[in-house]
Amino acid sequence: MRILYIDVDSLRPDHLSCYGYHRQTSPHIDELAAEGVRFNNCYATDTPCLPSRTAFFSGRFGTCTGAINHGGEYADLPLQGESRRFRSDFAQDALGSVLRRAGYHTAMISPFPNRHTSYQVTYGFSETHDTGGGGQDDAHEVYPVMQRWLQNNGAEDNWFLHVNFWDPHSPYDHPEEYGNPFADEPIEDWITQDLIDRQNESFGPHSATEVSGITDKLPDGWRMGRGHIKALDDAKAHMDGYDTGIHFADHHIGKIVQDLKELGVYEDTAIIISADHGENQGELNVWGDHQTADHICNRVPLIVRWPGVTDGHQGQARDGFHYNIDFAASLIDLVDGKLPASWNGKSFAADLVDDQGGRDHLILSQGAWSCQRSARWQDWLLIRTYHTGLKEFPEYMLFNVKDDPHETENLAGKRPDLVGEGLRLIDQWLAERMRDGLRGDPFWGIVGEGGPLHANERRQDWADYLVRLRQTGRGHHADNLARCGGRPFTSGLEN
Repeated sequence: MRILYIDVDSLRPDHLSCYGYHRQTSPHIDELAAEGVRFNNCYATDTPCLPSRTAFFSGRFGTCTGAINHGGEYADLPLQGESRRFRSDFAQDALGSVLRRAGYHTAMISPFPNRHTSYQVTYGFSETHDTGGGGQDDAHEVYPVMQRWLQNNGAEDNWFLHVNFWDPHSPYDHPEEYGNPFADEPIEDWITQDLIDRQNESFGPHSATEVSGITDKLPDGWRMGRGHIKALDDAKAHMDGYDTGIHFADHHIGKIVQDLKELGVYEDTAIIISADHGENQGELNVWGDHQTADHICNRVPLIVRWPGVTDGHQGQARDGFHYNIDFAASLIDLVDGKLPASWNGKSFAADLVDDQGGRDHLILSQGAWSCQRSARWQDWLLIRTYHTGLKEFPEYMLFNVKDDPHETENLAGKRPDLVGEGLRLIDQWLAERMRDGLRGDPFWGIVGEGGPLHANERRQDWADYLVRLRQTGRGHHADNLARCGGRPFTSGLEN
């Protein structure tokens, strides 16, 4: 079997038309979904980029790898120590190594390992190709490398190829001649002027008031979007940029499908579409970034078209809860490989044929922008914030995801019983993880370093942002940050 894993950075499923989005962003992905099985509730265990891919390619939760930040000690794997032999256990148990032992030639086309100095994701890969843009690579720059690889290797059997597309990730900088496919299409109506006005009274890097970071100036490289969301037309300009990035990546996925057909191998190639994380686009006052442990940032698309397995189940959807590391385990199951005992993922390969229901609940984490851990069960999401990441997050947020998928109403004060249930699930999960964690709960290490890399209390960016808040009439927020640091200002339990 040939296996193509297409990993589209920052791709949230509810902005794909096959997941019900009102804009036709993804006609080629939609065709693959119509030929395969779509998973509606697959979540990355750890976000954003480095933690998510480290978890996926290792099959382990971030509490076990210890790599959940984008900088500091907790962006790297811990040393194995005296038990290490000629090869490290982590490398031998990595996804690429397990696939190689199952008889697969493994290859990766991605700038990600170099972008984050995160070479653990390449363990076991026979080939790695860095497209050279450091994560600013547009699809028309990635695709030729992909096309050459297929021309040279595609006709061979038993290969696994991982390829990254980056276009939904900011900056929104696809070629100008591609235009704006959504210029005449409205955005979703949950984004209102009242919501934007309330967000403008708040603060935070990549919030409505500072879309690109700690200022409202879009740096060079942004072709679409706005630096400050003041009104609905600003929100539309921003959303058009994100959706066009999805459309541009999808256009090149269509080219890959055509290449496979011309090689005569399409019918014998498994194709998976997924992502490292989603992307908040107004939810919790985050615009065009991935800073939370929630339904928006941690939920990822998962579409699996697997000849001989999904045949007869084309176009079906599964609603059960699954982790991205569960799909890594499923992949090994599907190739008849041996699952390492160190992995936390559980195979759901059987779900490709019949809905098995998934897990009862999930625990989600974020460690590079904020420190948050969340419980996702039934219709509910409870977010506990340990470090706010320069945001106005309360300590507890509870949302009914079914009724309020964009997380606009915090119900924590009204439903303390559900807050307690979510905290029980988090505590139970953490107690189980401490048995296989390589260095305890990495959250406390990050907090001890001054917070996550992108919102660290000891960095100059933090001080500069407090100055900006005072200069822009939001000095009371600066006062709270000076008083609390990364601690939440409020509990969220207030009625």
